[in-house]
Amino acid sequence: MTEQHTGIRVTVDGAVATLTLDRPEIRNAQDPVMWAAMADAIRSFDDTVRVVVVRGAGGTFSAGLNLRLLDPARTGEPGNLVDVVALSDEGARHAIGVFQEPFALLADGPFLTVAVVEGHAIGAGFQLALACDLRLAADSARFCMKEPALGLVPDLAGTKPLVDAVGYARALEICATARTVEADEALRLGLVQQCVPAAEVDDALAALVGALTAHDAVAVRETRELLRAAPGRTAREQRLAERTAQVPLLRRAVQRLG
Repeated sequence: MTEQHTGIRVTVDGAVATLTLDRPEIRNAQDPVMWAAMADAIRSFDDTVRVVVVRGAGGTFSAGLNLRLLDPARTGEPGNLVDVVALSDEGARHAIGVFQEPFALLADGPFLTVAVVEGHAIGAGFQLALACDLRLAADSARFCMKEPALGLVPDLAGTKPLVDAVGYARALEICATARTVEADEALRLGLVQQCVPAAEVDDALAALVGALTAHDAVAVRETRELLRAAPGRTAREQRLAERTAQVPLLRRAVQRLG
């Protein structure tokens, strides 16, 4: 099943949902209208979806924020960020919180998420990739946290997963310099988990999705939650979490074998 939304295309094939940014004519630049469509699409996935794949049409993941939305001459247009500036501080924070929703839904959902990065992942594009559990990159991939070069901070839920992936010092260097991280370096740093030639991306994705869906869905989901929470726990707290998660799974395994 394939559905077209504002700026995105959503396909659900069994346990796998694919969310494709579909504005290749502007290198899949993002805006609040697209983010709202993404959030609605993600909320629509039912319990049968085990993996959500996020990718961009036309050989580019996303060139980031559509900068025309910062043009004061376009005030009043849907999703224009100039209108956010006119709000109170509290109102502006709320608006940005709404913008963050699809990124948070990807990060916190009950499914595994895979970003397929081809070409540029800039700013909001980089943060969208960081919202996913795993990142599969073509050798053409280029990552850049552009916001500081625009006088802004990354505000689409990307700062924590970036620090988690590469550590504080490297994350600061990447953001403060707004430099480009190419695919081979991204692999070395742990920003991506796999890097393949562009012609092999679809085959590599199929193999990865097949492996991610090959095993018990509940066990994979519980393992994911244990690993995600581990950095914030002491060793003792993590051992307790492991025991707590394991008890119902052991009971279920015994029932299946009985």
